[in-house]
Amino acid sequence: MSKAALLTTSVGSFPKPAYLTQARNRVAAGKMTNEELLELERRATREWIEAQEEIGLDILVDGEMYRGDMATYFAENMEGFAISGLVRSYGNRYYRKPVAVAEVRRPEAITVDWWRFAQGLTGKPVKGMLTGPYTMADWSFNDHYKDREAFILAMAEVIHEEAKDLDDAGCKYIQVDEPAFSTRLDEIEVFIKAMGIVTQGLKAYTLTHICYGDFSQVYPHMLDIPVDQIDLELANSGYDLIDLFRKHPFTKDIGLGVVDVHTHVTETVEQVKANIYRALEVMRPEQVYVDPDCGLKTRTAEESIAKLRVIRQATDEVKRELGLE
Repeated sequence: MSKAALLTTSVGSFPKPAYLTQARNRVAAGKMTNEELLELERRATREWIEAQEEIGLDILVDGEMYRGDMATYFAENMEGFAISGLVRSYGNRYYRKPVAVAEVRRPEAITVDWWRFAQGLTGKPVKGMLTGPYTMADWSFNDHYKDREAFILAMAEVIHEEAKDLDDAGCKYIQVDEPAFSTRLDEIEVFIKAMGIVTQGLKAYTLTHICYGDFSQVYPHMLDIPVDQIDLELANSGYDLIDLFRKHPFTKDIGLGVVDVHTHVTETVEQVKANIYRALEVMRPEQVYVDPDCGLKTRTAEESIAKLRVIRQATDEVKRELGLE
């Protein structure tokens, strides 16, 4: 059976509805129970699964309604981490930074129950979503491990356990988010080593999302990252990597960012089609997975849905024009 071409998906996060944000504040103030919050998190997850199905995406995500910060969420569910006070991440956004104070361990699965819940709402595949070991270490303080590499590789062992549990549960797509990698591209060797630990022996299709870096510095070496797909933001960066792909073919599958998640403007269908066609100048349709640049949590629900609709419509038109349906 030939591989499907130009599958559509989203990168991971969606904006949380107001009722969920308000509920989190009420729990923090002791005015709502965690059980009540859980029901609202499930409601929001259900709404986002329904929205993606209505749009017609091929591979779905749960939207991460149950997570706050992508690193702190995992740290709070592991042993060996303490959580610091608020630390500024960018702009006016803050998070509580994890602190490794002992050997980091995972007492039980962190995301499997949520993946099962989301997968049970749809017949389409739902991605398992993990924050990668490099980002977990980079976005945490280290008060235990002998050096940075030891911390990263220890995290890789723990994240591998979570990935293996998702794999054993039947998850077909496992995404490892690594936004921190772009800030220290000189550490590509330890990044590759860590990702190899995470993905070793998995049956699932594996991908990593990396973004907002000068990846020309490490191309084509980045093709050695041991995953099936590398997901890249390309709309925001003006598709400047395409010329590199002409010189040295992109041999993996690509998650092709075709809409910019850092603008309120919804791209036109023609703009998105042009972005897809630019990629198809240097890649086969079956290599290309069409998605936004990054997670959509910084946009409103209306903006997120509008951008995903444009992705679906543009992809459908390209497939018809190329006779791929």
